[in-house]
Amino acid sequence: MSVLTDTLSLGNGVQIPQIGFGTWQIPDGPETYDSVRTALDAGYRHIDTAAAYGNEASVGRAVRDSGVPRDEIFITTKLRAEIKDAAGARAAFERSIQTLDLGVIDLYLIHAPWPWTAIGSDHRAGNIEVWKVFEELYDAKKVRSIGVSNFDVADLESLGSETDITPHANQIRWFIGNTQPETTAWCAEHGVLVEGYSPLATGKLLDDERLSALAEKYGVSVAQLSIRYLLEHGVLPLPKSVTPERIRANGELDFDIAPDDVATLDALSNTVD
Repeated sequence: MSVLTDTLSLGNGVQIPQIGFGTWQIPDGPETYDSVRTALDAGYRHIDTAAAYGNEASVGRAVRDSGVPRDEIFITTKLRAEIKDAAGARAAFERSIQTLDLGVIDLYLIHAPWPWTAIGSDHRAGNIEVWKVFEELYDAKKVRSIGVSNFDVADLESLGSETDITPHANQIRWFIGNTQPETTAWCAEHGVLVEGYSPLATGKLLDDERLSALAEKYGVSVAQLSIRYLLEHGVLPLPKSVTPERIRANGELDFDIAPDDVATLDALSNTVD
């Protein structure tokens, strides 16, 4: 086993590789295909995509062409954030299944509690309607696990008020300096795995002198230190890159951050935008 194939447990017992390769902002076509193939060749076994990324087709083709058995790869995709009704959710799921062409989806997420054009607007009723479709898909074994993304505590509690299954995962923006403590604590209390996207703060952490000094102590890059930090907190990181060398390096995390240094990084929490 390696750091890329070690797993965490979702609330339903499904094992999920503890590091995912993110494909946000990678265009469909050769860039996505080549990046996913590089990640799989480097040992990643967890690929994260979404209908909104527009690259499900290339992700699916890369997985099929990789030579890695399908049952060894964990695939996550997401329902578009704008869809808040049952009929729309069912149709969108079928589109994703057909576009990916990988059979059962391992983790299916509601991409956000509100449309991206109306962040913060109230769609609690729509989320409950959609979640009931997710429960149907789960019960029918069309997906192995279901979850949400960008949900805060109020969103999560609203969802749970009228549904049966607690989300197995919540994928949120999580990195050194922005650890969403309230949401993270709620998820821990309720057995919801936190997945952290943008673990490098979309690159903003890479020039931080405080992190550079600590990374040097461990003989690693700032990126490696930042991604490892999530693992130290039991948060599943989703690093993304299109550069082969960085894709490989982002998965080379076979080191531990000492508790004192984790505490130092914790003290930076919520100081990075």
